[in-house]
Amino acid sequence: MRVLVVGAGATGGAFGTRLQEAGREVTYLVRPRRAEALRRDGIRFVAPDGDRSHRVRAESMITSDRPYDLVVIAVKAPGLDQALVTAAEGIGPDTVVLPFLNGMDHLDVLRQRWPGQVLGGLVKIVATVDDTGAVVQMTPLCGMTVGTLDGSPLPPQVAGILDVPGVDLTVAADIVGQLWEKWVFIAAAGVVTCLLRNDVGSILAAGGEAHIRQAVAETEAVARAAGHPVGGASHAQSLELLTEPGSSFTSSLYRDLQHGRAQEAEHILGALAARADALGMETPLLDLTLTQIRAQHLSTAAAGAQ
Repeated sequence: MRVLVVGAGATGGAFGTRLQEAGREVTYLVRPRRAEALRRDGIRFVAPDGDRSHRVRAESMITSDRPYDLVVIAVKAPGLDQALVTAAEGIGPDTVVLPFLNGMDHLDVLRQRWPGQVLGGLVKIVATVDDTGAVVQMTPLCGMTVGTLDGSPLPPQVAGILDVPGVDLTVAADIVGQLWEKWVFIAAAGVVTCLLRNDVGSILAAGGEAHIRQAVAETEAVARAAGHPVGGASHAQSLELLTEPGSSFTSSLYRDLQHGRAQEAEHILGALAARADALGMETPLLDLTLTQIRAQHLSTAAAGAQ
């Protein structure tokens, strides 16, 4: 099977490398400058099991008239619209589309465009792209969970191509429920660290545990009202991560905001707030965090226009 990985950042680069090392035929679809660098230098992947580089196929536009069998979308939500424009020519009627994005709204967009071809997927990995362009996996954690959106069996050929060394693959019977669980956790983590502007350990030391628990309760209440209650194990894990004394944990949303990078506040927090509003629910901490982030965005834009 031919695999197209849209995006060669931390997620796309790490999982794309694992697929390529297992003998899969992988092509990266990336922006022109990244494509040029990948064609020239290959992709360097630094992980706990070794530091290696590979020659790769990299394109900035679809050049083949033969559709891909599997298209993995591994971009952040702000880049989704452009990614779909460039990837569309590689998606045929039998192509399976597997997105790894946060939130849920992207699934509505994809299913409307390619009905019956979209899977649900989420990944767990601690990785980044360093200043040299290398993809760095910082811990052994490298998990992928996939499943059909209607609960039907996953096509065996898809599981076969994704089941590779270095990746802990799980086929989920209820991928939608798991996507909701991940969404409300990263939303709660975003509320806690963006609103209080610090890491978990410092927030706890300042007496913020009650606010942390309220943020978790707010986001999980939205999932419950939407028909996807968070399971006990997931709830316990969220509280464990967000109430660990001395923890240096911060959300990726907070880190992106701190460094002025493209961020997913509207796709993670804004979309959840919109669902809460549609369900008639009050989410004061979530709303306050969104107001703060939006205000910061407006002031930064105004300063840049002067």
